[in-house]
Amino acid sequence: MARDPVCGMEVKERTAKFKSTYKDKTYYFCAKGCKDRFDSEPQKYVKK
Repeated sequence: MARDPVCGMEVKERTAKFKSTYKDKTYYFCAKGCKDRFDSEPQKYVKK
């Protein structure tokens, strides 16, 4: 399971409909809204 970096919800990688790649890492999202928020400001949601 992966954790949606925007809302914190757990997401199954194999069945996730929404995903993005940022700095060679794939992030999974529970909904399109979370993906859109991440895509607009990924550095805000990626842990350093």
